[in-house]
Amino acid sequence: MSSNVETVRVELGDRSYDILIGEGLLDRAGAEIAARLPGIRAAVVTDETVAGLHLPKLQASLRAAGIDHATVVLPPGETTKSYSHLQTVAEAVIEARLERGDAVIALGGGVVGDLAGFAAGIVRRGMRFVQVPTTLLAQVDSSVGGKTGINSPQGKNLVGVFHQPALVLADTGVLDTLVDREFRAGYAEVAKYGLIDRPDFFEWLEANRTHVFAGGPARIRAIAESCRAKAAVVAADEREEAGARALLNLGHTFGHALEKAVRYDPARLVHGEGVSIGMALAHRFSVREGLCSGQDAGRAEAHLKAAGLPTRISEIPGPQPTVPDLMAAIGQDKKVSRGRLTFILTHGIGQSFVARDVERQAVERFLADELAEG
Repeated sequence: MSSNVETVRVELGDRSYDILIGEGLLDRAGAEIAARLPGIRAAVVTDETVAGLHLPKLQASLRAAGIDHATVVLPPGETTKSYSHLQTVAEAVIEARLERGDAVIALGGGVVGDLAGFAAGIVRRGMRFVQVPTTLLAQVDSSVGGKTGINSPQGKNLVGVFHQPALVLADTGVLDTLVDREFRAGYAEVAKYGLIDRPDFFEWLEANRTHVFAGGPARIRAIAESCRAKAAVVAADEREEAGARALLNLGHTFGHALEKAVRYDPARLVHGEGVSIGMALAHRFSVREGLCSGQDAGRAEAHLKAAGLPTRISEIPGPQPTVPDLMAAIGQDKKVSRGRLTFILTHGIGQSFVARDVERQAVERFLADELAEG
């Protein structure tokens, strides 16, 4: 293993797997997959944008390792996480005559990973799955932990299964092909890990953010630390039953509501931007509820702003959402239990917690004030 590649282990008993993080992993993908899943055939699922950038390199690597494979190329964008595209992938895998012991390989961002993983989890009642994430957001968040799924017209990620990958290959070099906006959006999830329960990591990010954006060792370290944080939570609470894994949704309850309000239009809002605004909202709501100091909330917001991320609803272009629209989406959040609202709130930097039975009227008043300030 090259010295510039870090390995993070996700400990889940006989379903444990490695996350490899470093430059040049796409060239070695076939060898790494063949070493862990000898004799497999595969279906590579990607989108049109990623296919043009990275598919030939992955295909050459698979051929060099003797891995026979089919390829499914989908349209890019959040709307691809749909029933119709799930059917497309499932039927393509079946048509390729892949067996249960074969693998689905996701080459792309979170949309491709979620959709391909869901297909792998249900075709032949569960096939092997490999994540090759090509965005920062996917490398530090959606490719790790086994959450897969598609969107429903009623909300995001409401249909899916837990299906752990056999391997995650995070090639940090491919991130150089991202447009600045996509990299910044992924960085929101990196900052999230510091804000949840790693104040030292957040402080390191404050000092090293520009180096992370520039690439090299700082980028590898930031991604590896993010993966370690998520791996630890997943190992302790794989299916979000004990509550610990819910902390990973810091900012997501507000963020998902904002995404639904703009109808998942990426011209207006992408996921990481929604998470950034959501984390800022969660900190300001915590201040309002007397849980967190304004200084800590301001520090969190300042860091997100410095990274070029939005922190206010008013920064979303186009018509502003209404409080009823946002509350309807929040009511469909997966953390809602028997109608009771659950949010991830905070006592300060690195001190997030699960807040159950949050008063609906308090959230409505807060959102009304936030929209009025815009």
